[in-house]
Amino acid sequence: MPKVELTIPEHLEMQIAQMVERGEFVNREEAIEELLSTGLRAYKTSGPIEDDEPGFEEDGMMGHDDEYVF
Repeated sequence: MPKVELTIPEHLEMQIAQMVERGEFVNREEAIEELLSTGLRAYKTSGPIEDDEPGFEEDGMMGHDDEYVF
């Protein structure tokens, strides 16, 4: 399985850690994989939001050229 490195805000890290502590997931890796998969399925179901304003695609996700910020 490919490995991905990402940077997330502290509040999201804390939420993931809490879910693992509560036993909702076995570990952080499983939590992130499941949450990402769920988000992708939801995105695929609802489809992309049409945006007439240019720039989002050109600047990358959230304005970062080579990293994804969630």
